[in-house]
Amino acid sequence: MSIVWLRTAVALYSLGLIYVLLFLFGKGARLFIPAHIAFATGAVFHLVALVELHQELGSWPLNNFYETSSVCAFLIAVFFLAIYTYYRIEVFAICLFPLVFFMSLIGATEFAVPNWAGLGVRNAYLMAHIATALVGYAALILGALASVFYFLQERHLKRKGQTPPRLKLPPLGTLDQVISQAMNVGFVAITLATISGVIWASVNEGMRWIFNAEIGFFLFTWAFYLAMMFLRISAGWRGRRLAWMAVSVLGCSMLTWAAHVTRSVLTR
Repeated sequence: MSIVWLRTAVALYSLGLIYVLLFLFGKGARLFIPAHIAFATGAVFHLVALVELHQELGSWPLNNFYETSSVCAFLIAVFFLAIYTYYRIEVFAICLFPLVFFMSLIGATEFAVPNWAGLGVRNAYLMAHIATALVGYAALILGALASVFYFLQERHLKRKGQTPPRLKLPPLGTLDQVISQAMNVGFVAITLATISGVIWASVNEGMRWIFNAEIGFFLFTWAFYLAMMFLRISAGWRGRRLAWMAVSVLGCSMLTWAAHVTRSVLTR
């Protein structure tokens, strides 16, 4: 029964994730209170799940990576709720809502789930994962390309009086907006791809998915991306810092892609 409560908590935590994704495009400012209530309710269900699991096991649920991830997610949720109650700091939610959701989702994959309804459903789900990942990579490439143009335009403006570039580059403000929107779209797509990838792997491989290097790299890339987005929002990164952020996230994503290609070659 504990898995039912945990998956209910994950579903409620997902509303916090949706709030963050909408916030990136300036659409979720008024949704924080509902998301916060859902997040707090999820923490209550999460506590019930941990208590029941403790009773089932006869010990603290810290026996493996899944249980440890779930407990850690619960503690992060409790600390955030306590800090927000006393200090009303909303910006932490941008980082912690998605983090708690993913760590809880990982904990919920410890228990077996039904197999695919059919090969067509399995393949369709895999194609959805690949499609969202490719959208994310495309957005990152666009953001990195805009970053290169930003560096070139900035360099040209600092060297006034010299021969102008052959191509007319957009203004720095325009490039900054392109990079920002590309990073937002990329984060949404990579987040959806990571969720679908974890669920697909857990159904397809069972508990062995946690040893899948490809999924591990994907989770690392997403976590790095989340950290960069949090810094951009909380510190107000713009201009050169935003451009370097886009390039660094793309570089991290290329490692994930290399891991995927390597695994595909070795398993042939």
